[in-house]
Amino acid sequence: MYLLRWLLALSALLTPALTQNTTNSSAPVIYPITSDPEMSFQLQVLLGYADGEGANSGEILRAASQLIPQNFESFYSAFYYLAAKIQSIATSTNATKFPVSARQAYFRAATYYRAADFFLHGNITDPRIYSLWASALSNFDAAIKLLPIPAARVNLTSSDGSYTVPAIFYPASATNSSKLPTIVAGTGYDGSQEELYHAIGKSLLERGYNFMTYEGPGQPTVRRYQNIGFRPDWWTAVTPVVDWLEKRSDVDTTKLALVGISYGGVLAPIAATKEKRFKAVMAIDGVVSLYDSLIAQFPSSLTALFKSGNATAFDAVVNAASFNTSTPSTFRWGVQQGMFAFNTTSPFDWVTRTKAINVTAESVKNIDVPVFVGDGEDDSSFSGQAKIVAGYLGDRAYYYEFTNALGAGQHCQVGAEYQLAAVMGEWLDGVFSGAKLLANGTVV
Repeated sequence: MYLLRWLLALSALLTPALTQNTTNSSAPVIYPITSDPEMSFQLQVLLGYADGEGANSGEILRAASQLIPQNFESFYSAFYYLAAKIQSIATSTNATKFPVSARQAYFRAATYYRAADFFLHGNITDPRIYSLWASALSNFDAAIKLLPIPAARVNLTSSDGSYTVPAIFYPASATNSSKLPTIVAGTGYDGSQEELYHAIGKSLLERGYNFMTYEGPGQPTVRRYQNIGFRPDWWTAVTPVVDWLEKRSDVDTTKLALVGISYGGVLAPIAATKEKRFKAVMAIDGVVSLYDSLIAQFPSSLTALFKSGNATAFDAVVNAASFNTSTPSTFRWGVQQGMFAFNTTSPFDWVTRTKAINVTAESVKNIDVPVFVGDGEDDSSFSGQAKIVAGYLGDRAYYYEFTNALGAGQHCQVGAEYQLAAVMGEWLDGVFSGAKLLANGTVV
């Protein structure tokens, strides 16, 4: 669900400096866990799941001690070892007698299997991409069956009938007697719907919201098992979710909200331009265009090469850097994940296809509900884009900046998920109750 820290390395592309450490020399806002910036960020992401039963800090820090900077296999090895060990604890636990112990172990094993997979996408034929995912899903499914109110998976048909939308529904109440407000959440470029439970789902359920997650084209399960990359008609993934919710007796269909996390910050508004049954939309963080970020931060020589249309030359340059183990992990992973998620082996094709997925001043005219536009003070992934989105929306936008001073200024508030959930819950309560919402982050 987190991308483009790697763009900070692109200013050095095509020069020998590309193979040097690109860490900012100034004091970091968040203390790094390891000297590899991308690995450090991913460790921060994983630590953030501890509050939602998705990890334990000691387990993460032990895995961190085994990492070799810029060595993707070391990340796999450290987390595969941890996943297998925690899974063995889960399976040996009497789930009938100790459901909490078994559930927590299954959740953590699922997280660590996903972590083991994270840096493997440079070789799309690597069988571990599928075996690790199968293990992650099976452990997660065992865990959600042991929740106090069990969650359930559903497979829906996209509105155009061309693919299956995997989704998970988490009810906030054990009975169907009350219609409750419901949040539909989607992740982004590299995240899974499963991790959304740990990041925000558990906290939102505790606040009385039903919580539903889904994945569309380019996202983990759809990409792996249906071989479909990202595409611009995102409403085709969201509409069947709303159709399904409308049939439930425990969902208040007058209080539905759509949330997009990370790259989902562009996907959710795109869906809302066509799917009109939501009463609120949340872009965390607000995104205009991945393509704009790429072009703005490419060195001029690479931008010129791309715009020349010489796909062969562009591919050669980018591939040479992304598969060079001396290249910073941030760049290597970013390119490799991009080609995997867009289902292509060509960097030129990947960049070209990002053009079609964007938010424009014209397109958001079709959104007629309040839109929360989140921003992180230290979020370099889509720097400045959240404010542009808010500007496009005008008085329909509610712009909120999370700050470094409270440790919430990272991309999607990594490590400050409680702050994010609190703001989300209070804003949605205000929208659903008809409160006046001010653009400076206050509700009256």
